[in-house]
Amino acid sequence: MQPDNTSATPNSAASNRGARARLGGFLAVVLLTQPIATLAAPPPKKPADIPMPTLSAKFADTAQIKLINARKKFQADTNSVPAAWALGQACFWRGEFAVDDEERTALANEGIAVCRALTMRAPTVPEGHYYLAMNLGQLARTKWLEALGLVKELERSMKFAAGMNPRLDHAGPDRCLGLLYRDAPGWPISLGSKSKARTHLLRAVELAPDFPENRLVLIETWLMWKEKKPLQRELDALGALLPKARKQFTGEDWAAHWDDWDRRWLEVQARAAELLRKK
Repeated sequence: MQPDNTSATPNSAASNRGARARLGGFLAVVLLTQPIATLAAPPPKKPADIPMPTLSAKFADTAQIKLINARKKFQADTNSVPAAWALGQACFWRGEFAVDDEERTALANEGIAVCRALTMRAPTVPEGHYYLAMNLGQLARTKWLEALGLVKELERSMKFAAGMNPRLDHAGPDRCLGLLYRDAPGWPISLGSKSKARTHLLRAVELAPDFPENRLVLIETWLMWKEKKPLQRELDALGALLPKARKQFTGEDWAAHWDDWDRRWLEVQARAAELLRKK
């Protein structure tokens, strides 16, 4: 089992032992809000045409540089475990800025190939399972009915990662499982479950309470479910946390995340104010 990974600086030495992509809500971009069609009624739009929250394109060049560097390190030593999962991580992160399905599919397949091979030769390395799941999500984002099978493999891989190192990527496995269960269609179409979503999202906050993404996702969930009491509690908690977090998660590698977090923080405050005004 890999040691816990909670350092604040993505490029620190400790980051070589843990996942550095800050996924959280970004996983919702992948497939979790994608409607899975029934056999009788295909979706009116292909998944990529459905509006989804995205990271700012101004950070695409940084993601491309990371991918190039990750490829070079892996090609220099294809037996390196850290180099393998770091390439899977970089493929997922670069995929967040893909301009079309073709580019996203190519990046996802590259990440899936390297991570799947890693899970076979080093099955106890949680990062291999974690980034396999994330790249499966990117691939599913480009699919129609085929996405259901990918979602099941994603769930299985994410559970493996959670069992090995629940604090990986600041409780990333529980955060991502929570989003999966929250946003996927329910039975019999897919594996969505409100109760499972609640369990995993609360666990992510419990495991990594100082990571803004975990609390943002929870706030967005309470808004979605119109649960006012826990919503107000999480708004207060995140408001108190952010000044500390800005000092903890610093540097160029966190710029895209803060850009996303700040935007979402403003949005949830506005939405919450409207919801909380209603009787």
